[in-house]
Amino acid sequence: MTFRAATISGLPAGVQLLAPVPEAARSILSPAALHFVATLHRTFNPTRTQLLLARQLRQQRLDAGELPDFLPATKPIRDNSEWKGAVPAPGLVDRRVEITGPVDRKMVINALNAGAQTFMADFEDSTAPTWENLVVGQANLRDAVARTIAYTGPNGKEYKLRSDGKLATLLVRPRGWHMDEKHLLIDGAPCSASIFDFGLYFFHNAWKTVEIGHGPYFYLPKMESHLEARLWNDIFNFGQDWISMPRGTIRGTVLIETLLAAYEMDEIIYELRQHSSGLNCGRWDYIFSYIKKLRSHPQFVLPGRADVGMTTPFMDAYVRLLIQTCHKRGVHAMGGMAAQIPIKGNAEANAAAMVKVRADKLREVRAGHDGTWVAHPDLVPVARGVFDEHMPGPHQMHIRREDVSVTAAQLVDPTCKGEIDEQSVRTNINIALQYTEAWLRGSGCVPIHNLMEDAATAEISRSQLWQWVRHSVVLKDGQAVTPQLVNALLDDEVNLLAAQWGADKAARSKLPLAKQYLHAMIQGRDFPDFITTLCYDAITSASPAGKAKL
Repeated sequence: MTFRAATISGLPAGVQLLAPVPEAARSILSPAALHFVATLHRTFNPTRTQLLLARQLRQQRLDAGELPDFLPATKPIRDNSEWKGAVPAPGLVDRRVEITGPVDRKMVINALNAGAQTFMADFEDSTAPTWENLVVGQANLRDAVARTIAYTGPNGKEYKLRSDGKLATLLVRPRGWHMDEKHLLIDGAPCSASIFDFGLYFFHNAWKTVEIGHGPYFYLPKMESHLEARLWNDIFNFGQDWISMPRGTIRGTVLIETLLAAYEMDEIIYELRQHSSGLNCGRWDYIFSYIKKLRSHPQFVLPGRADVGMTTPFMDAYVRLLIQTCHKRGVHAMGGMAAQIPIKGNAEANAAAMVKVRADKLREVRAGHDGTWVAHPDLVPVARGVFDEHMPGPHQMHIRREDVSVTAAQLVDPTCKGEIDEQSVRTNINIALQYTEAWLRGSGCVPIHNLMEDAATAEISRSQLWQWVRHSVVLKDGQAVTPQLVNALLDDEVNLLAAQWGADKAARSKLPLAKQYLHAMIQGRDFPDFITTLCYDAITSASPAGKAKL
């Protein structure tokens, strides 16, 4: 997509924009909004930096043999049954079906119209963080909140919000603490991506969301400790004070999608108390985090990703503990995403996929979840049908799960039935390769093999490859997984994709660059923390020549 660039004048002192500003986003990047973002960054980035360092130090201890455990220092918080999270906010009482997706204009309209209770607009795993995606995405959300959003597709089809008032409540997921926004410099250094995404959305939309009967609501990703939740809470308070909004108007649902956060769920809710709207089982990132955090130890090697499901012991333990914890504290316990999507042109395959979706949602509602995620509008009635049948009320907080007792060891139980063969290796290579190639072209949410892949699911594939190489896993046929083997299979999969795509598409693709990045990620040596941070520089448009004029 091409866009006309706008010039932003009167930038706050110490603020630099290193990319052209799309005309649609000119008002988003106003001096007042950038002043707010810069103030947030200057106030809270030192703490963020310290917390990211703490992550590295914790990983060193895990690599040395320490295993995760519940924190002795916060035992009084866990043991005190009196404190609660916030009561459900307007528009967040019934969350039985939440649809998620990127922030492009068509997706935002379709998701708000889909019949789900809420829509999580995602700046994180399903959005490749190109400058255009981010700032035009902010403009799209502003128009959505204002109820003025509309879109005309290349084929002339018009999209607009439904007029019957049955629009989903909007929640926004900013990027995680680990990411920078290199197109915006604050005092010569990149802005925190989390603060950039949160700050712009909150500044432009906080009061308007209240006016339409909801509030500024967020999903908070990839946290590893309650101290990271405390930082979000401090930012929430600061932002509300800045615009004279009562504290507690903001709500944040935390994705429990890292292994370490599972040991601090009570503490995370406690830190966010008046802003907490519950926890969500971010299942795909959680599997990735399990591999990542325990990567140095061969006893935690997992079989192929298709064999690691929600009934795998460590996953089942985490789900049970999350539901128990949330309901004890009076907040929502949200289920996760089924990877299946509708399959067009193959009725039999589509029916089989829908059976899997229904089974997944049935497991969730019977376990006590208060709602679930879907990635496609056509799955909303499927998920809603299951929850409507088995959850007559707006939620299931009355299901206390007092039968649950989860130990620290159960959360890392490596028992998992399955095996690893050459096809397991090839499948992981193919998925990671195709996703990385699409991400480098600016697409963060990609259907591959009739499953919806985003950064989280691609992370599982590449981290498993690293793990299998690192520990010289022996395949079903007796081959050892070595750098030589995965490199040969990588070459083969690249050639197969190029042939499948045809010469023209392959020539226009980012396949060679994707191969280069994937090669670096699967050698079993250094472990890049995230695909998105490793590849980020390849999709930035930041350059001194692109600086906005003062």
